[in-house]
Amino acid sequence: MKIHKGVESFQRLSKAVVTTGTFDGVHLGHAKMLNKLVEIGQANTSETVLMTFFPHPRIVLFPDHDLKLINDIDENIELFKNYNIDHLIIQNFDKEFSRLTSLDYIRDILIKKIGLKNLVIGFNHHFGRNREGSLKNLNEYADLYDFDIHQVDSYSIDKKSVSSTKIRNAINLGDVQLVNSYLGYSFTFSGIVSKGKGRGKSMGFPTANIILENKNKIIPKFGVYAVNIIYNQIRYKGMLNIGMNPTFNNPECSIEVHIFDFNKEIYGSKLSIELVDRIRNEKKFNNPDELKNQLAIDKIASLNIL
Repeated sequence: MKIHKGVESFQRLSKAVVTTGTFDGVHLGHAKMLNKLVEIGQANTSETVLMTFFPHPRIVLFPDHDLKLINDIDENIELFKNYNIDHLIIQNFDKEFSRLTSLDYIRDILIKKIGLKNLVIGFNHHFGRNREGSLKNLNEYADLYDFDIHQVDSYSIDKKSVSSTKIRNAINLGDVQLVNSYLGYSFTFSGIVSKGKGRGKSMGFPTANIILENKNKIIPKFGVYAVNIIYNQIRYKGMLNIGMNPTFNNPECSIEVHIFDFNKEIYGSKLSIELVDRIRNEKKFNNPDELKNQLAIDKIASLNIL
């Protein structure tokens, strides 16, 4: 997969098969579209092009809404590599780009700069300034500029369509199993290990304090989770706490992971955390000994899950 920083760096194709979108999470609904993209490319002996946007359009257009994303752009890129896509265009999205009309977008970007001949779209696709473009507009442009449209139905689980919005809502509720079933893989976040207060170590449960790399990354509901931890490409089992540490009256949220059977100094290292299941809500204990007893119970629960 060749990665291009914007359409200006892309060399126009004669008959590109194209899909576009933000693809936050690259979930099973997106997978259905990407598989269709590759299928049409192979059937037409054409190169496939996925154009995505960075930053996320809603962050640019509605900065006060504080949108949190399932994945950052680098995580999405790694997921895109799982598909046999020829070209990935990461298009800078700014206020100027957002003002393109639906006609400008189709004619000047997809036709003139990419070489569109087949367009793969989702079931609720809108495009152009203020999302003014609809399937009706696309059909008109397809006749005018001689390209074919392939609309892909939503992907459903238990008769419920999968979407990035539903996944974000499930993450906010701490429903890890639903999140992972919609994604088709384990929800993951990464961060750098920083030095903490050493409370966990004093109780026999040393923790790595995680500082997120991406401020726009969504974080699950406060509580304790069974997790896998990836460090230096090796996967370890562990348990994670997200919250305010109410037993110790912490003034701000912390993300702490206890890695089972692990004894290394990893300050400054990068860890990736895969959420497997949620164990319990965060709770305030009367003293550290009560917390220590609960941590032992949490470890057993985590090992049973993992």
